[in-house]
Amino acid sequence: MIFLRTLTFLLLCISSALACAAEQTSTPILGLVNASQDRSENRILEFWGYHEYDGLQNYADTLKLRYYNPLNIGDWHGTLRLDTAYTAAYGPLLPAQSTGTYSANNAMVTIWGGKAGWFGNVGARVVVPLSDVGQWLAGPQVSTSFTPAGSSKSLLADISPLARYMIGFNAKAPSGFSPPPLASRLELYPTVGVNLGPSTQIRFWDENGAVYNAAGGGWFVPIDAMVTQRINKNLLLAIGGAKQVVQTYQLYNWTVYGKVSLTF
Repeated sequence: MIFLRTLTFLLLCISSALACAAEQTSTPILGLVNASQDRSENRILEFWGYHEYDGLQNYADTLKLRYYNPLNIGDWHGTLRLDTAYTAAYGPLLPAQSTGTYSANNAMVTIWGGKAGWFGNVGARVVVPLSDVGQWLAGPQVSTSFTPAGSSKSLLADISPLARYMIGFNAKAPSGFSPPPLASRLELYPTVGVNLGPSTQIRFWDENGAVYNAAGGGWFVPIDAMVTQRINKNLLLAIGGAKQVVQTYQLYNWTVYGKVSLTF
């Protein structure tokens, strides 16, 4: 398949670039050191809840289950993330059979990682539609992370940007209906973490990033913030929200969300 060959080629190119950039990553830049290869060997299970408004009198409630597992292959160390979601949409503009009934939305598999000394991480995501309307999505991603140098307390927790390009294929719809147009989009997460206390952070653009619609043009740019509170080494709670500020490509108007995260 042409898409899979292109994906493999992009990942190889990104891996080569990261390896070449790894020569002096331990040298602080603007007081920051690269922390891309600092990763936990713990497993994490998260329960998410979303409430979303599209700006057209329609709402959607989504329940998500997310799981992180270490993935080590030789001297390559990474993370495997699994997601699944159930969504209930309701509002006066939706069909009566759609109001408030939860149904399977999609499942996602994401893998990323790198080698010791690499300047960042490379990976890929695949989205599988679980309902009778949707499409498969797949694409590569690249990310990096910087933390303050030294052991002193800092207001800044980390700067962890991520870029991902997703391409749709194999769209489906019920008999008699047209399948959705194939997606092609760039996702950008300029994630910044700020310490509010020893166990409390506020994280910007961690859960919801900017999206450029390459298929039809237009940007979706939100303000996204999430406050996290670590209760102990095994339990973390978070609540957040996002509001669109640029919407030439429509996704949603605003959303609020929360999670319970268990580490073991």
